[in-house]
Amino acid sequence: LFYLVSGIALWYFIHESGIHSTITGVILAFLVPFDKGDDSSLSYKLQHGLHYIVAFGVLPLFALANTNLKIDTGWYATLLHPNSLGIIMGLVLGKFLGISAFSFLAVKMNLCSLPASFRWKHLFAVSILGGIGFTMSMFMTLLAFQDASLIDQSKIAILVASLVAGLTGYVSLRLSLGSDPPQLTGDDQW
Repeated sequence: LFYLVSGIALWYFIHESGIHSTITGVILAFLVPFDKGDDSSLSYKLQHGLHYIVAFGVLPLFALANTNLKIDTGWYATLLHPNSLGIIMGLVLGKFLGISAFSFLAVKMNLCSLPASFRWKHLFAVSILGGIGFTMSMFMTLLAFQDASLIDQSKIAILVASLVAGLTGYVSLRLSLGSDPPQLTGDDQW
């Protein structure tokens, strides 16, 4: 409770001073006691207690809010524009083909090997998830285009492509794993 109250106060004062208020999180992270670093420390409890909220709530909302994405009526019509189709195909199909092909080549050239219980169907399913190139694609869009309408089109295409890749990858992974997921043992663990 002490860290919550002092954190809110610190956030307020930093925000009012004109410094970007996200610095508050960095400062608070240094102030929370680490102790021995085991599961009884406050730092450990905070990290593990907040992990799912941050990973699946705060970060996606933060990324989406920072895109300055404008979704107007008729937004879906922009998906048929050649620029949008290129982005969607590049993220959904291009990333899958690139990751799969270069992984295949690396294995065939004996540069690496698949873990013993890992099959190509698993790699292909994971490769689909590579299309979730949301934040970097948004950044590249801002660098590549000057026209505001083209930027907005691209942002919508990136969002759609990321959703398609995420959902398709999830379904593919679930189907490829079935009820008996591969178990990494011994040398297979990273």
